[in-house]
Amino acid sequence: MQRIELADAELLYCRAWCPPQEADRWLCELIATLPWSQPSIRLFGRQVKVPREVAWIGDPGARYRYSGLDNQPSPWTPLLAAIRRRLERELGRPFNGVLVNHYRDGQDAMGWHSDDEPELGGDPLVASLSLGATRRFDLRRKGQTRIAHSLELEHGSLLVMGGLTQHHWQHQIARTTRVHAPRVNLTFRQIIASRTDR
Repeated sequence: MQRIELADAELLYCRAWCPPQEADRWLCELIATLPWSQPSIRLFGRQVKVPREVAWIGDPGARYRYSGLDNQPSPWTPLLAAIRRRLERELGRPFNGVLVNHYRDGQDAMGWHSDDEPELGGDPLVASLSLGATRRFDLRRKGQTRIAHSLELEHGSLLVMGGLTQHHWQHQIARTTRVHAPRVNLTFRQIIASRTDR
């Protein structure tokens, strides 16, 4: 894995974590079989649909709240369970949920944010697997507007974000007119604190 040198961050990138033919198969299977939805969030006082399709898959009780959405997990599919086992073996860390985003084309996007919800613990580890169209992944320091680093997330690639990354950095997938093919992004996480009794 390649280490990306950014202050106050731990970022590792593997360009070919999954062989192309296997990545092709995974992409098609996930698009066809996951329980996709397009929820609405409150933005600047009005309800708007998120600009992508999403699915939250996880262990029973692994509820995940972000952007005002309270996500109950759908059960693991055999494919996602197999990918989780491989990641846990290689990274030496457990994962009990995966947020899957389906970017149907370049007009689907993800705004600036950090994966720093309380359920993820103090120094969360997020393993992000990209399938399909290459999209640009931007990083900026919290409190700043300038993009400090960009990375092209390729088909079958894995980006691992750990340590203090979510404390000091935000990331986004911006809209682009150059991409017309779909992309599926799987971000494996460990939910530390359930919100069931809150």
